[in-house]
Amino acid sequence: MSDTDHEFDCLVFIGRFQPPHLGHLAVINEALRHARQVIVLVGSAWQARSLRNPWRFDERQALLRSCFDEEENARLEIVPLLDALYNDDVWVRDVQRKVRDIAGHHHARLPRIGLIGASRGQSSYYLSLFPQWESVSVPLVEGISASQIRERLFRSPSSSEDYLSTGATHDLPPGVCEALRDFAGDEAHLQLMEEQKLLEQYRQAWANAPYPPIFVTVNAVVVQSGHVLLVRRTAAPGKGLLALPGGFINPHERLLDACLRELRERVRLKVPEPVLKGSLRGQRLFDEPHRSWRGRTLAEAFYFALRPDQQLPQLKPVKGGDHARWVPLAELEPDSLFEDHFFIIQNFLGLPADFSGI
Repeated sequence: MSDTDHEFDCLVFIGRFQPPHLGHLAVINEALRHARQVIVLVGSAWQARSLRNPWRFDERQALLRSCFDEEENARLEIVPLLDALYNDDVWVRDVQRKVRDIAGHHHARLPRIGLIGASRGQSSYYLSLFPQWESVSVPLVEGISASQIRERLFRSPSSSEDYLSTGATHDLPPGVCEALRDFAGDEAHLQLMEEQKLLEQYRQAWANAPYPPIFVTVNAVVVQSGHVLLVRRTAAPGKGLLALPGGFINPHERLLDACLRELRERVRLKVPEPVLKGSLRGQRLFDEPHRSWRGRTLAEAFYFALRPDQQLPQLKPVKGGDHARWVPLAELEPDSLFEDHFFIIQNFLGLPADFSGI
């Protein structure tokens, strides 16, 4: 088929591909039939491994390319896309720029661009964010759920082995299935299985609640002299990742009081409470539905901007607790931070959202 035979110059498919399954392939194959070039934007790039995002961008890119031949891969552009959980405009701008930079290079005229997706996944909400592009809807492949695939892979070693040896061919392309067999049993897989076990225990503890629980937490964004106060998590979930100090509120506690208590108890920050209160510059509720592995968890974050000083405030170690440290803002990267904590910091400090050079 020549370039002139294609209905579109470029079709754009946005997804997380955790992992790539036969439903995703149906969309990409349809895109290849209708467009000279297909841009696959892989969301949640540069995120730390978690039950919701087990595979890094480079791993997902390799999984996707294993599903296509050389000619098809030559027409596929697979590009990482950083989330912008609390700013749709930043996310839309990033999508627009990536598509412009890829599709715009090859055409003297204005290219014809479309946004393609499965009928359920291609929501009217996303379409409303890109009115300049045409919409192409592909029938949904029924019976495939990426979240159920992930649960089967991380529930236990036997569950993972059984799924990949017997049932995977109904959901996963052969190349993806083979790569996931290699992934099973390595350190990352074992840590995710530990987190899945904790999640099952968590769900069981709340199984008899009359309504799905909604949790309320607080986080502190404490900044001084180009550094932000973070803790290194010592246990699952997110073992080894950096996180904002914080935790659950007590039943009879106001939110700011809970945040100050966490700074006092968890990191023993050597700053008097009146000084902290006088340094408060903002607060916001962070409520992305999938932000926490626990389920529906709301986080009220407080931004404290301490006066610049050559000496950063001391942090007294807490026995058995997370390890606190001051981290230069230049060293912050999304894949080193727990849950949505990078985006919480970004919201208050206006950090750059473009990590295309990483």
